[in-house]
Parts: sequence; C-alpha cells; structure tokens
Amino acid sequence: MMFEAINFKNKFSKFTEYWSPRVIAQMNDYQFKLVKVEGEFVWHDHPETDEVFIVIEGSLNIEFRDGVVTLNSGEMFVIPKGIEHRPVASSECKIMIVEPKGVVNTGGSVSELTAENEVWV
Repeated sequence: MMFEAINFKNKFSKFTEYWSPRVIAQMNDYQFKLVKVEGEFVWHDHPETDEVFIVIEGSLNIEFRDGVVTLNSGEMFVIPKGIEHRPVASSECKIMIVEPKGVVNTGGSVSELTAENEVWV
C-alpha cells in the first residue's frame, strides 16, 4: 500500500485537454476523475448511475431541460441517473467527477467530445 496523498494541483498539471476525464483514484467500483472544462459540453444522460460534480476551481453551470444549477469552487451537485444535462463553463473550470468505473463521459451520446475511458494520471 502506498501512503501518499493525492495532490489535485499536481494531477491537473499533467494534462491540458478539456472534457477529457483523468482517473486519479478508485474506491471499490467508483472512480474519482479530474476534468478541465471550458465551453459547452453535449446534452447527455447516464441511465444506469448518478453522477457527482465537485468544483475544485472556477465556476460551472449544469443545464437541465427545465433549469440550471451553478457551482463555484468548493461546491458539489449530484445528478440523478437518467436526468439529461449539459455542463457549461464560460472560462476554464477544474472539476472532479465521481462515478462507477466504465461510465462514458457522454453517456449514450457519441460525439467529438466522447473521451477514452480508463486514462489514469
């Protein structure tokens, strides 16, 4: 077992791509993923699982068909499974997503923003 803390700043420094989650840890079947975001993501849902967004730095809007939630540094929001949503950031935002291993970032939607899974940093 390694006794070393995971440093978010250090991990974020290891990649530059937006909307491309990087796994930093796994607990049972759940993965902790860091993501840099900017601009608009695609509308999508995750029919099989809830999804947690935790804002580390910046501001993120999560749009729903009937509303929006704004998250700032130090805030989080749980999106229930099956709820269509679209993350939007007007400037660079650094977030952590917690979700089961194997979840595709665009859910059932395929787009140019669909990221490779299981990329560790």
